[in-house]
Amino acid sequence: MVDANRTFVIVGGGLAGAKAAETLRSEGFTGRVILIGDERDHPYERPPLSKGYLAGKDERDSAFVHEPAWYARADIELHLGQVVTSVDRAGRSVQLGDNTVVHYDKLLLATGAEPRRLDIPGTDLVGVHHLRRLAHADRLRNVLSALGRDNGHLVIAGGGWIGLEVAAAARGYGAEVTVVEPSPTPLHHVIGPELGQIFTDLHTAHGVRFHFGAHLTEITGQDGLVLAARTDTGDEHPAHDVLAAIGAAPRTALAEAAGLDMAAPEHGGGVAVDASLRTSDPHIFAAGDLASVEHPLFGTRLRVEHWANALNGGPAAARAMLGQEVTYDRVPYFFSDQYDLGLEYSGWAPPGSYDQVVIRGDAGKREFIAFWLKDRRVLAGMNVNVWEVTDGIQQLVRSRREIDPHALGDPSVPLDSLV
Repeated sequence: MVDANRTFVIVGGGLAGAKAAETLRSEGFTGRVILIGDERDHPYERPPLSKGYLAGKDERDSAFVHEPAWYARADIELHLGQVVTSVDRAGRSVQLGDNTVVHYDKLLLATGAEPRRLDIPGTDLVGVHHLRRLAHADRLRNVLSALGRDNGHLVIAGGGWIGLEVAAAARGYGAEVTVVEPSPTPLHHVIGPELGQIFTDLHTAHGVRFHFGAHLTEITGQDGLVLAARTDTGDEHPAHDVLAAIGAAPRTALAEAAGLDMAAPEHGGGVAVDASLRTSDPHIFAAGDLASVEHPLFGTRLRVEHWANALNGGPAAARAMLGQEVTYDRVPYFFSDQYDLGLEYSGWAPPGSYDQVVIRGDAGKREFIAFWLKDRRVLAGMNVNVWEVTDGIQQLVRSRREIDPHALGDPSVPLDSLV
């Protein structure tokens, strides 16, 4: 039986929100749990949207966090397709788009992020796409299949993880792909030039064309359909469809209107939370893409837009809402699949933070581990087609100890012996 005297409200129907709801129940919370999401789909995970589901390898249902019937069994009250328009901190309530007012004792904001938009002429054409929601993936999957059948052209603005994964999926369908990227390599600001060239070579070998050092300036069309994409270097690329993959911004409007403290832009923006994921209001927590966490391990604020952060942050916030002692100090982690290349990345090494990159293995064969170091200390590691080493990499990141770079790059030296 649900105890109606206590109500925990979760705003955001993604992975972080769904895992928070699950954790509240598994930790014994007997009060009302109300999960509000602005999409009509049940909570789902986002990696399939640019990986297995988009590529046509996995079914749509594979993206869902739980089967729909689970929520009723767990006594989770779902409000799908509902927008929360305001938070009344004094009255501890949220108002929905239909003017329903819902009281809360504790509130979790897990509203995620939204894709950044191209601010150029032509973005209102039918063939301009973004990829953030399951409905976007539904549409783009059909588009890629049609492009493959008709030898059509896809132009992708942005050579980050989403852009590259969609490029790989598009080539799998047989579509022609051009990636327009302002930097000298893909992933330039994520893994640096040393590793970016590896992904240039990978995609070039699969038929992707790159146009580096350029921005899209206009998307031209006729009768509402895309014809071409123009750049600031004077080039024009034929296109039937265009994907804007230029990053995402945290959805902070609700939190800002409620007067919660925000993180500075240099820390990625988002809602400022402490190590227990509590905001400046003691009754409100934030998790997932939205949250800028005071990270104990790295000694700075981090806002991480990856699957593992939602997977682990939602449960951590739920435990903190229950009054448990929580220190959210997970090592950031993400993974990617592109053609026959799979990788995992652990740590945090933004541009300018490292002074050395060490390669362990054979980068030419794309079977290696890359380490980013500062003063001989491992900041991050990325294993490419090398498996069951994530724990060892994360231990090296956590240890903060000085490591001999030569030993680190020697495959004959076990990683666990270096910690």
